Amino acid sequence: MKRLALLFLSLAAAVGLQAKSAPVNLIPQPKEVTYGTGVFKAAGAPVSFDYTLDKASSDLVRAFADRLSLLSGKPSKVTAKAGKKGFVFTKDGTLPAEGYNLMIDGKAVQVTAADYKGLVNAFATLAQLLPEDFFREAPAPKTDWVLPQITVKDAPRFGYRGFHMDVARHFFSVEEVKKILDVMTLYKMNRFHWHLTDDQGWRIEIKRYPKLTSVGSVRKQTLVGHHKRSSEYDGIPHGGYYTQEQIRDIVAYAQQRGIVIIPEIDLPGHMVAALAAYPELGCTGGPYEVRQKWGIATEVLCAGREMSLRFLEDVLTEVMDLFPSEYIHIGGDECRKQEWEKCPFCQRKIEELGLRSDEHWTKEQYLQGYVTARMQNFLAEHGRKMIGWDEVLEGELKPGATVMSWRGTKGGIKAAKMNFDVIMSPNTYLYLDYYQSQDTDAEPLAIGHYLPVEKTYGYKPLDEIPAEFQSHIIGVQANLWTEYIASPKHLEYMYFPRAMAAAEIGWTPEENKDFDRFKNNLNHHFRILDILGVTYCRAVFGQSGMR
Repeated sequence: MKRLALLFLSLAAAVGLQAKSAPVNLIPQPKEVTYGTGVFKAAGAPVSFDYTLDKASSDLVRAFADRLSLLSGKPSKVTAKAGKKGFVFTKDGTLPAEGYNLMIDGKAVQVTAADYKGLVNAFATLAQLLPEDFFREAPAPKTDWVLPQITVKDAPRFGYRGFHMDVARHFFSVEEVKKILDVMTLYKMNRFHWHLTDDQGWRIEIKRYPKLTSVGSVRKQTLVGHHKRSSEYDGIPHGGYYTQEQIRDIVAYAQQRGIVIIPEIDLPGHMVAALAAYPELGCTGGPYEVRQKWGIATEVLCAGREMSLRFLEDVLTEVMDLFPSEYIHIGGDECRKQEWEKCPFCQRKIEELGLRSDEHWTKEQYLQGYVTARMQNFLAEHGRKMIGWDEVLEGELKPGATVMSWRGTKGGIKAAKMNFDVIMSPNTYLYLDYYQSQDTDAEPLAIGHYLPVEKTYGYKPLDEIPAEFQSHIIGVQANLWTEYIASPKHLEYMYFPRAMAAAEIGWTPEENKDFDRFKNNLNHHFRILDILGVTYCRAVFGQSGMR
């Protein structure tokens, strides 16, 4: 893990040993690339940067120079004034957000970035120009290493390029979360959607409600095998949660890598773990137990009790204190209404609000809309925006919400036409818990379905979106749910290479996409992942099974 903890700085600082006159193996493919025929001699080259760079950018450049000296065995002088030779870093506020230009000729490597995130993205491209050996923790110094002459003009297609991780169904360590953040940086993904709560476990410390973690973070056992075919349990308690101190550390770690973490507190459904800790928040008063099997629970938070809604606001207050992101995800998916239909508190609230069923929605769906609107207003009062899964469109959704379309693309298309901002995350293309190979006997257990990397790569986010509404599609996100994923190795295997395909969907202009080129580039990137100790699937090359 020590090597991966240093991935951002070390990879951003490393560059290539041998010149390449042919196109290089970049993922995601840049907006514009032109190739020269010469080389730049990098060993011992000076490093300079424009004084207008912010402190974080300046620190990053200095770390680059330190790494440069280590790799070449020759010290690289650092100057806080942009020079004309060596590695030169400058800022250009006219470039698009997160954009950068990279020009390598025989005299200099000139890097111009729009902002700190643009500089991070430039370093990710430099990192991919290196031979795989430079991804090792302690490569032998080379005095003859060079860079190919190349010019890159680059900026992302979408501002939101998301990477989702479910730690509620199975808990993953701080080290594994950081490992995923490191790889995200290499592929220019900038939003980490952290699914922290669900029926099977509550993973975030909330100081006002300590039983959320003392009780809600542990289930007694876990279903073995697929939930539709199995009734066997392992008899082993499963738990774990992140302290607030650990969360602050991870948030800072992500920020250094140009990544914003978006927390998800799923509500008002998917809250059985919270109800197990505080049964008075449910419609029946319990008792409840942290859910041990998969599938959708019928137990939900009581929408008619004021103390339940106050609980949500208290939790979100502590969440906002931990996460500075513009967005907070409130879930909103798969909220069963059976208990609300029978609950006197919920029915009283429905009458109080004057909610009625109509040809579009039931009164209970409108009740969920009330909960959603209240949480949206609460977040807005604190300067934040709400994201919800596409079920939040049921009932009435207030302006200003952002919709994450997961049940195919229809929800996103509908939301965009209603002038809501949309993140496209359709299960048909971007759910990475699906099988990657049709040889399912050789594959680790998955939830079902078949989603090969070529189908993920072929997704076009703007399909069926009328031109006048396309500006509402702010990005894409790859999702990985962990019902059947209990180990880091299995987690990584399901992510890669499909998450790399998702990265290219979010970054690369549609006209620059080419699956044959992408597939060929995977050979280089798989060797990088091998060195980094990251597991991946080779089904794209006809090889099934996790090694």
